[in-house]
Amino acid sequence: MIILRRLLGDVLRTRRQDQGRTLREVSAAARVSLGYLSEVERGQKEASSELLASICAALDVPMSEVLREVSDGLILAEAEAAVRDAALRETALPERSSLSTVIPPGQPPAGRAGAVDGRVAVEVAA
Repeated sequence: MIILRRLLGDVLRTRRQDQGRTLREVSAAARVSLGYLSEVERGQKEASSELLASICAALDVPMSEVLREVSDGLILAEAEAAVRDAALRETALPERSSLSTVIPPGQPPAGRAGAVDGRVAVEVAA
């Protein structure tokens, strides 16, 4: 499962470290406890919108930019999860030969779909 707070924490930590700043410096500028900021960066605490605004201001980074980076990370994480899920499903599918009997050759090379024993099967060209 993709946890949004971890992605947000990773982006905030990367931004802080790229600036060469310590947790202490950013927590003081954001007026949040060092421990709480650390927990946000590690994805252990959810940051409220007000807290996120304070942290972004302390880092001198627009919140929209931080959220865009989080969104990009979420897109990648979802794609990786889809690939993992497809690989797991592939091991549960019948042999290619039985799939070929259900899906005749000559289908478009981008992929083929069909059903075997009531299960939907999708074959994607490599």
